[in-house]
Amino acid sequence: MSFISRILTPKPELPKERQLFDGRALKAMIIPLVIEQMLQMIVGIADTLMVSYAGEATVSGVSLDTMIYMIFIYLFTAVASGGAVVVSQYLGSRNRENADHAASQIYMIAGLASVICTIVMLLGGPALLSALYPKVDPAVMEACQTYLRIVTISFPANAIYNAGAALFRSMGRTKTTMVVSSMMNLINVVGNAIGIFLLHAGAAGVAWPTTISWYFAAVVMTILCINKKNAVSLRLKSVFHFDKRMAARILGIAIPNAIENVLFQAAKVVLGSLVSTFGTSQIAANGIAQTLWGLSSLMSVSMSPVYITVVGRCIGAGDSEAADWYMHRLTRLSILLCIVWNVLFLVAVPFILPIYSITAETRRLVWIAVVIHCIFTCAFHTCAFPLSAGLRAAGDVKFTMFAALFATVVCRTAMSFIFGLGFHMGIIGITLAMVFDWVIKAALDMHRWRSGKWKLFKII
Repeated sequence: MSFISRILTPKPELPKERQLFDGRALKAMIIPLVIEQMLQMIVGIADTLMVSYAGEATVSGVSLDTMIYMIFIYLFTAVASGGAVVVSQYLGSRNRENADHAASQIYMIAGLASVICTIVMLLGGPALLSALYPKVDPAVMEACQTYLRIVTISFPANAIYNAGAALFRSMGRTKTTMVVSSMMNLINVVGNAIGIFLLHAGAAGVAWPTTISWYFAAVVMTILCINKKNAVSLRLKSVFHFDKRMAARILGIAIPNAIENVLFQAAKVVLGSLVSTFGTSQIAANGIAQTLWGLSSLMSVSMSPVYITVVGRCIGAGDSEAADWYMHRLTRLSILLCIVWNVLFLVAVPFILPIYSITAETRRLVWIAVVIHCIFTCAFHTCAFPLSAGLRAAGDVKFTMFAALFATVVCRTAMSFIFGLGFHMGIIGITLAMVFDWVIKAALDMHRWRSGKWKLFKII
């Protein structure tokens, strides 16, 4: 824990002329991101809450599907984040022309990747579900297949929205993404209520609103990105023209990040297959707990785009020492925010759980898993994830990829089978393996940051 005490100790102030973002600018970025993430998490809770009234089989089916669906979300987010790093560095170097060109290439790459993924999953999705979850109840499998088939259609919209949102975040205009995300989530929630309570459509009643809301957000975000008054804007000719050099810069960041994120989620899918053998109550508890875990890590997750924008701008401006100063400041702020937020969240959880239409045993499992998550989030989640975003923003993508693969794919997967299956701890064992993964990754990322080797990379 000594590394946390070092982070919480303030560094000497950076000269004003080298501070690209003052306290007011950081606040203007962080608050909308927190609100946006919070709304998304609340919608997630509303989704699982409403689906719980359709029965635990539907909850279980949707939760198992979500782990597969998230693989593609992470892939599209990785492409968008890779592009945001490049755009941020061009903005830092005051190169508007290449910033616009990079933005357009992000759209092209994201669109192409999403169409390919859509075709693959529409053709191979049912077989994948049968292979991953051979022992689930027929009712759970039916919900799985229905949900996955519908949300797969949303892949292109999801990729385009993430690309546009990443561009606005690289400009520091997080209020815009907050507003668009809020409208998207409102459509999703209203649609879910109609699908579940009025149409009694089960898994489809949740899947269709999700898909429709993503397409709405993609269209709105694209229109906003075309505006040439922005610090960065799309050039439609560049969107439909493949530039090898620019694409290589973006993919140089995006591919390692995508490998890291996709394998991270793939490991969760494998663990979902393990959870599927624990019984319906444990599957439902795992699905609900994952939604609440998202709220627990709200502050930490919200900070990742801030690291990309701030560190990327500093590196683009050629000031690696300023980047280091901001990484220390942002990490310190993230930990303090996580502590305050998780204390408040733990107080609220006992009032949230009774709302779910689940058994007492399922509720007990969720409570234990959430407590464990909150405790470790305060100490390690920030150093395991947002700090990685800062290292990637400087171009140090291979290290963060290998660190994540070792901590998650190797350590977390092995410990999950040992605790969950070997020690018969079920989803509590899965939860312990997850937080130990954070401890390992946080230690590796902290060591890399302190070594200063991340300052040696060059993207543009």
